[in-house]
Amino acid sequence: MALSLAISPCPNDTFVFHALVHGRVPGAPPVEVTYADVDVTNTAAERGAFDLVKVSFAALPWLLDDYHLLPCGGALGRGCGPLVLTRGDRDGGPDRTDLTGATVAVPGDRTTAYLLFRLWSAGRPPARIEVVPFHEIMPGVAAGRYDAGLVIHEARFTYHRHGLSALVDLGEWWEADTGLPIPLGAILARRGAVDPEAAAGWVRESVRQAWADPAASREYVLAHAQEMELDVVDRHIGLYVNEFTADLGEAGFAAVAALLDRAATAGLVPQTSSSFATAWTS
Repeated sequence: MALSLAISPCPNDTFVFHALVHGRVPGAPPVEVTYADVDVTNTAAERGAFDLVKVSFAALPWLLDDYHLLPCGGALGRGCGPLVLTRGDRDGGPDRTDLTGATVAVPGDRTTAYLLFRLWSAGRPPARIEVVPFHEIMPGVAAGRYDAGLVIHEARFTYHRHGLSALVDLGEWWEADTGLPIPLGAILARRGAVDPEAAAGWVRESVRQAWADPAASREYVLAHAQEMELDVVDRHIGLYVNEFTADLGEAGFAAVAALLDRAATAGLVPQTSSSFATAWTS
């Protein structure tokens, strides 16, 4: 039977999963792939809609009863955190980071970006949050529909084109505060439908092939990257596909645990009982 897989159309995901999607991983079943933004997959995973699915690490407290966390294939790293953007002419107070009274556009209410934003803005939250499709955030901020916007992925490389400024780099804030990498996206395997150890092997082999022959996936990656220029695509992959993609490792699991422990202590997510060191095999 075919394996249902949901990933984003972003270059890091298509690069990583090219070999698996195209039947090039020995021993892996055929794959039926759905492409969707992570806010969509977060919700779909709650319904058990996919066998393998890319979700936000921030969504794990609602999902680990039904899914195993795989130790590979996801998005973690350093220097790759979400940005809070504003128009350059906005007055943000004496330190220019006060969003009290502001309307902020975010890409999803269970995204890691939004969870980091809530931790960063604790004590002085904005007046209003609007969940907005990712591609509408920067134009909306530039047009004055929102006072600020929370962006991820390739927006790191393109926000200047919209005349916007980075109010804060939440990745820099997180790394300075914790010393840990930023946990962004996770790969989950549905309990009872997929053997997690086998799935981890398929994903790792797909990653290995992607690195061994980057040109093999180029046409596929560009087809789903839509309006991204080649330079942006390459920078995107270089930033988000890294050693943590092959294996979360001790630092990766520590980062995930730190994020969700802090969020649970702040009352932002349910307490997660699963041990992250063994979640994918337990």
